[in-house]
Formats: sequence, structure tokens, C-alpha cells
Amino acid sequence: MAQVDLVIADRLASGVPLVGQVAQYIISAGGKRLRPVLLLLTCGALGYTSSQRFNLAAVVEFIHTATLLHDDVVDESTLRRGRPTANENFGNPASVLVGDFLYSRAFQMMVQANSMRVMQTLADATNVIAEGEVLQLMNMHDASLDEEGYLRVIRSKTAKLFEASARLGAILAGSTEAVEQACAEYGQALGTAFQVIDDVLDYDGNASEMGKNLGDDLREGKATLPLILAMQRGNEAQRQTVREAIETGSVERLQEVVAIVRETGALTATRQAASAEAQRAIDAAGLLPHNVYSQAMVTLAAQLLERRT
Repeated sequence: MAQVDLVIADRLASGVPLVGQVAQYIISAGGKRLRPVLLLLTCGALGYTSSQRFNLAAVVEFIHTATLLHDDVVDESTLRRGRPTANENFGNPASVLVGDFLYSRAFQMMVQANSMRVMQTLADATNVIAEGEVLQLMNMHDASLDEEGYLRVIRSKTAKLFEASARLGAILAGSTEAVEQACAEYGQALGTAFQVIDDVLDYDGNASEMGKNLGDDLREGKATLPLILAMQRGNEAQRQTVREAIETGSVERLQEVVAIVRETGALTATRQAASAEAQRAIDAAGLLPHNVYSQAMVTLAAQLLERRT
């Protein structure tokens, strides 16, 4: 990861000062760096040691960072990772345009791998992520969204880059189709579990630990799994309260909504859904060569369920 950070620092350079300033602001905020970690772990599990893995790990982090910049503008977010978002600090136009810079820089870098499979995987992933963002926008304030529709959004918007990161390790290593598919399944399952837990924390987290405002999903009118399950399990009055909160994007009754999510067992059920995805990831990792890297992939999936940030 230290090598990846060196690549990131080097490729953030731009002759336009504001580009570097905004990009550095959001990259330097840290974050979990899960997508590059996933690519490096997969490479390690499959015995690929070329420095190209550092370049592509930086590519997936740039793509992820670009989505964050655009996300925060669309969602009108003000807090990320415990400090003001880039759009709050620099304004929406700068955030959108620097997001575009990071996307284009990522594509410049991926060409260096000199592999059409790498290009195809990342181009397809980026396109699916964009579709997922539009799907989510269409679903805003829609209290009729069901679990299948919810999963379609998060598997496009969040899990797809996890899936691509893991698949890239197999592609670089020249693995068989079966191994590549196992890596891709691991990434998709891990990314799905990650997002489901993230949605739990919006109703069961601590703002200071998470570095973002609680209730943001509700404020944006997002029907996430805890709310979908609460409406399925609650009585008519509870369903109506949650439905109105989603449709209006009002957080005035946030505490009441949180109580309903807990009383109906929706939080527990959502955590169980995340656990099932984590187990799917663990099963997929079991198909890879057994070594310290594949074992770390198993540990990562198991520990994901304990995250509080």
C-alpha cells in the first residue's frame, strides 16, 4: 500500500493548481482503501508480483474517488470521513470537474497495463457504476422499492468496483477462467456486504466514528434495506411513518424511524443479509490457492461484519 500511495501522489500531479488541490484534499482524507487492498491481496494469493499491480491499485482508487466527488455533489453531502466534503470546501463545479480529471487520469494509467482484458474490465465496471448512480437517482423518494431493486443498485453502484478489483488480480496473474470467476464473485459479495453494513450504520452508527451525518440516507430519500425490511415487518402505522419519511426526505422523525427499524427486527435482518454475502465471499476465497493472502481475504470478509465506520 505504501507503493500504491507513491503512485497516487505521482499521478495526482497536474499543471492546473486547483485540480491537484481538490484531488489531494479528498485522497489525503485516507479512507479504507479497500479496493486497492483487494487487488493487491488477489495478486498475492495468485502469485503475481509485478509492479503493474501498484499502478492498477491506484487506478481503482482514482475511479472510486471520482465517484465520491460526484456522489457528494448529487447527494448534497456536507461531511465525509469526519471533515467537510470537497464540494462543501471548493464548490460543486470544481468537485465535478476534478472527478472528471480523476476518471480520465485512471484511463490514461490503465493503458499502461497493455492489456485489452484490463481495459475491458475497468471500462465495463465504470459504465455499470454510472448506470447504478442513475438507477439510485431514479429510486430516490420511492417507498415502493423492493429488496431486489435495492440489490440491483448496490451491486452496480458499489459492488462492481470491488468485483473488478478482485478480477484484475486474476487477469494480471493469467489465471484460469474458474479462478477469475471465483475472484470476481469474492469481490462482488464483499462489496455487497460492505454496502449493506454501511446502510445499517446510517441507523445504528455513531456520527463521530463514521465521519458522516447519521440519517443522510433518509434525508436523500434512499429506501435502503433497513427501511425496506421495516416496512415489510411493521404494522400499518409503522409502514406509513417510514413511507412518508422516504417520500419527503424529512429527518424530523428520524428517531422514530430508527426506533421502528429496531423494533421490527429490520436491523438484525439486514445484518443477517450482510452475513450471508460475507459467507459467499469466504466460500469463493476458498477456491483460491491457500496462502497468507487468501487467508487474509477470508479474514477481511469476516471482519467486515464488525465494522463501525
